[in-house]
Amino acid sequence: MIIAGLHRASIRGRFRADAGPLTLSALVVLLVSVLAGAVPGLMEQTADAAVRDAVRVAGDSAKITVTARWEPDDTLTGRARAPRLAEDVNDLRLRALDELGPELRTMLRPPIAAVTSPTLKVTDGSVLRTFRMAYLSGGTGPQVTWTAGTAPAATAETAEIEWFGPPWRVQVGVSEATANQFGVRPGALLKLADERGNTKNVQVSGIFRPVDPADPAWAEAPWLLNPAAGADGIGTTRFGGLLTAESLPDARLAFERDELQRTVLFVPDPAVLTWEAARRVNATVVTLQARSASSSAVDTSSTWRTGLDSVLDDVTTQVETARIQAGVLLAAILAGAVLVLLLAADLLVRRRSAALVLARQRGASLTSLGVELLIESALVALLAAGAGCAVAALITGAVATAWVAPVLVTAVAAVPAYGMVHAASATRDRRLPANRSARRWAQHTGALRRAAAEAAVVIAATAGIVALNQRGIGSGLPVLAPTLAVLAGAILLVRLLPPITGLVLWQALRSRRPLAVFGAARASATSGRALPVAALVTAAALATFALVTATTVERGLTGGAQETVGADVRVDLASSPASPSSSSAAEAARRIAAEPGVTSVLIGHVTDNARIVADGKLAPARLVIVDSRAFTGTQLTGRQALVRSATGALHEGATVEILQQGKPAIQLTATGAAPAIGGATEVVIVDVAAGLTEPPNTIWVNGPGAPEATAGLSTVSRSEVAQSRRAAPLVSGLIRLTWATAVFLLVAGLLAFALTAAASAPARWLTVSRLRTLGLTPRQGRLIAVGELLPVAFVAAVGGPALGILIAALTTGPLALRLLTGQVTDPATVVPWPALAAVAVLFLVTAPILVRAEAALRRRSQLAEVLRVGAPI
Repeated sequence: MIIAGLHRASIRGRFRADAGPLTLSALVVLLVSVLAGAVPGLMEQTADAAVRDAVRVAGDSAKITVTARWEPDDTLTGRARAPRLAEDVNDLRLRALDELGPELRTMLRPPIAAVTSPTLKVTDGSVLRTFRMAYLSGGTGPQVTWTAGTAPAATAETAEIEWFGPPWRVQVGVSEATANQFGVRPGALLKLADERGNTKNVQVSGIFRPVDPADPAWAEAPWLLNPAAGADGIGTTRFGGLLTAESLPDARLAFERDELQRTVLFVPDPAVLTWEAARRVNATVVTLQARSASSSAVDTSSTWRTGLDSVLDDVTTQVETARIQAGVLLAAILAGAVLVLLLAADLLVRRRSAALVLARQRGASLTSLGVELLIESALVALLAAGAGCAVAALITGAVATAWVAPVLVTAVAAVPAYGMVHAASATRDRRLPANRSARRWAQHTGALRRAAAEAAVVIAATAGIVALNQRGIGSGLPVLAPTLAVLAGAILLVRLLPPITGLVLWQALRSRRPLAVFGAARASATSGRALPVAALVTAAALATFALVTATTVERGLTGGAQETVGADVRVDLASSPASPSSSSAAEAARRIAAEPGVTSVLIGHVTDNARIVADGKLAPARLVIVDSRAFTGTQLTGRQALVRSATGALHEGATVEILQQGKPAIQLTATGAAPAIGGATEVVIVDVAAGLTEPPNTIWVNGPGAPEATAGLSTVSRSEVAQSRRAAPLVSGLIRLTWATAVFLLVAGLLAFALTAAASAPARWLTVSRLRTLGLTPRQGRLIAVGELLPVAFVAAVGGPALGILIAALTTGPLALRLLTGQVTDPATVVPWPALAAVAVLFLVTAPILVRAEAALRRRSQLAEVLRVGAPI
């Protein structure tokens, strides 16, 4: 039945006859639709998780701190007591809330106002105990129950103290844990002194128990609840005293005018932070800091300080980098899928060749044939893409249709386009010209068109790689550059394969092995097909690229952790007035070194943003004072230094001056490159013999027993740093996507190989079957068939991985993987040789497996039928 020029019976018949290839195309479209449709949405979710994780890891650095000076309390003869001091603290909290703005306010937890005292020394004979007072408020405030004594009260309602008078008494409360460990009861007078030796008159009025120890206010002064070991230096214990609104005015009089700090703290709420919101509020944070008063201001204006803007800037850079890297992998997936769909379309048209030519000879127009094929392919592709997009929507709540479109267009248009071209070329009445030069011109015209298309791909690939290397991921073609480069390399291999197979045939003709001649002849005859070779090489190369990227990131995470920590475990000694001396740090190092499983211990001093002058210009850098031979393997003299600089301010041969407070500057000469330390881009390493007298504040410990030997200290473990970075949302998501890309492309390559073999199978087995009439055994026939497929398999097994390694080496640096691995420089490209060997073996083994399957399917073919009509399709 013909309706509007379409033959519905033909459509149904072709659909039933070719259900296998159509199902294969549908599965490819379905899988790619799920991946391409879901990955961008998953990237949005991962970006949100990355922002939350970055803020969570940043800890105190991500907090917004608002400080303001107190109103002057000077009188003509001394200082006056301000009984409403707690209200001033609350006013600062409310004023800070108003300045935040509505959008930023919703992303922060309720503010906590705090007033903290300087650290005091306990002078009862123990130099390792310190004491600090704090007042907390905000929201409901930290609620307590007084289990002994009473809450701290005012020592006087109104009072005025004279200059240089006796210490003013202030009452504090202590927690039950502090009272038990400190050994004090209500009414006890504490023996305290500041860093200048001035005594303080502090009395314990009562002992409290927190109603809710998990109240966020306690997190700003956890030492109020439990004594903090090592908070003021190794071997020290900090105790805390709680101030109330009544005793706060007395606390101010007990210290110098500006020693008691009032602060409002805003903590970002990770639960409500998103990627889009973080980018919007970052500008607000920067504006608040720019408008705030300087730290040297003498009025009571608010001063805003935070590292939240830096945290958001860093995570923004990482997210943008991860987006580009995910786009590179998605482009590779789409390239592999498109080539597989083109091969499937080519196979379908070959199977339908006779029917299409017959329909054309019977009067069917090219338009009607194209529409019939379009209806069939559109039905299959749209159903598969719709199902894939539905799954993607269920996973992420949205679908990235822009990434699905290329595969969908290819699945819909490839079969109709191939079919119309084949039907037109098989039935056209234009004859070849009799003139030899005219025929040669026609051949040259076709070759020039092909060369122009190939040149366009090569030029685009070259432009993409050059732009990526010169401008990094900010260039216009970072996503497509690796895929285009692989396609350009595949085109080169396509051009090289026919001459190589021709040379092999020439060598085989000179031998006495007929099987080699027949196999080489078949290989040479089929090597000119560009699409199969390009599809296999592209799939193998892009799979190799994904494997190399995944391995490079994995190895880079280990290297980045080593750069950050510098050893298996790093002990950070507190930098404070109560920090340990050189002798106590050395004693701690000796104790650690004596523990089992410790192979080496090294002490040193690390200063961030040290005041350093290089060649007469200020160049702040991380200063490391250490035994240079033990730390870097290079022995430095007292006047030498190792330097590292991303800006070039510190360079080999430069004269480096290290400025010291109240002491002459130390002048050194940069004689070599310093290793990366702690992620710093500006580093200066000097030997302990350089004359710098800074006390050690860092211990580096190596060995399997390092974590146990440093238990109880403030440590950073290399294994924990690597594990936390590997578990970070962006890194873990990228690694999973990379492995998924590698697996998909390997499967796509094997499908492409199967489709390539199926397309050439009729001609191949016709030759083998006819040779069998001359006495060939089935085994010899299979060897000839394997010989035909082996060159394509060899090119995919060897050329594909080699091309993938080359492209990875060219793009690993520009893709800025260091932002995910935590390294200062780009990670070195790591080639997973065992995995690539498995890829090569997989393609080589596939050839005999396909031949075995084809032979099994044609086992019942009769020789008489072969001689009469040829091998069945």
